[in-house]
Amino acid sequence: MFSCNAGNKMWELWRDGKALEIVDSCINDSCPANEVMRCIQVGLLCVQDNAKDRPSMSNVVFMLSNETILPSPKKSTFSIRNSEPDSSTAGTKCSINDVTNTTFDGR
Repeated sequence: MFSCNAGNKMWELWRDGKALEIVDSCINDSCPANEVMRCIQVGLLCVQDNAKDRPSMSNVVFMLSNETILPSPKKSTFSIRNSEPDSSTAGTKCSINDVTNTTFDGR
């Protein structure tokens, strides 16, 4: 499950120009840094709070396969955490910004 602290840490690394620190050291030398940074930037664009700011899947494919200039991502505040157990929400999940998460179960 995504943690708010992990999201904040990633944003801080991105903002400080240190996003490559999240790359596993065993693959660090085999991945071109500019391509890794591009993937991280596209990922951050995809988790922006406002849906209109997020790229469509066709734009994601285009951004990953072309050397175009990418927009700067906005800091995301979304994170999912387990809710505090009480009689009305026991066992459910909610976000810190009141976005609901629905899980579909087959019959």
